[in-house]
Amino acid sequence: MYRDETTETAEAAEDGGTGGADAAVAPATVLDHLLVSLQLTDSAFPSGFYTLSHGLEGFAQQGAVGPGGLAVLLHDVLRHGVGPADATALALAHRAAAADDWDTVTATDHRLHATKLGREMRQAATRTGRQLLDLAAEVFGAPGVAHYHRVVTERRAPGTQAVAAGVVYAATGVPVRQAVAADLFAFCVSFAGAALRLRLTDHRLAQVLLRQAAPVIEETTRAALDRGLDDLGATTFAVDIMSARHERAPARLFAS
Repeated sequence: MYRDETTETAEAAEDGGTGGADAAVAPATVLDHLLVSLQLTDSAFPSGFYTLSHGLEGFAQQGAVGPGGLAVLLHDVLRHGVGPADATALALAHRAAAADDWDTVTATDHRLHATKLGREMRQAATRTGRQLLDLAAEVFGAPGVAHYHRVVTERRAPGTQAVAAGVVYAATGVPVRQAVAADLFAFCVSFAGAALRLRLTDHRLAQVLLRQAAPVIEETTRAALDRGLDDLGATTFAVDIMSARHERAPARLFAS
């Protein structure tokens, strides 16, 4: 047990956690990082992230996806949408926040906001991001979270969800790889929850969907960690079109 936990602590430092000081901290700190990740990705954490369908309701309204196509759609969105955009932004913001480079955090925030072509997606990203910062400032009391919360409150940055998450994870010492993977998993849980409410799946098959996404989350995490700011941006045009149509739908169950 001691060898495993020591290895995890070393990996945490390598992944861009709080640096060399973390490597000498008791193994309980590694467990605390896991607990922070579990709390932030829990559907009971009231950031509003689980009020979103991430474009899935638009696909359902147009009859463009059925139960058999959920996994393919989710994997495509991870690889070509959330991964190159939100996951990449989270990794960049995490590293910059850990280094107190707030100019880079803000630049990443503006870049991610600009890549969200539809009004609905932009509003969803900033609403959940600002709520996350507001709540995390109270829950965790970390100076970095409080600082960026002020930046966003003063309208010096849009406060997108992914960048806000990067700041919170960095401030609480969660290593960057774990942070990216956790947020991608939260996206998948939110997507699966939306599929349930849209009656595109049931509870058992939703769990199968999540398990099938695991290797894609790993792949997407690795790719996100290798990108720079110039590489940030999604190429999921069908999602953008469905989101635009969703904005004009006469009835909507989800905010996006």
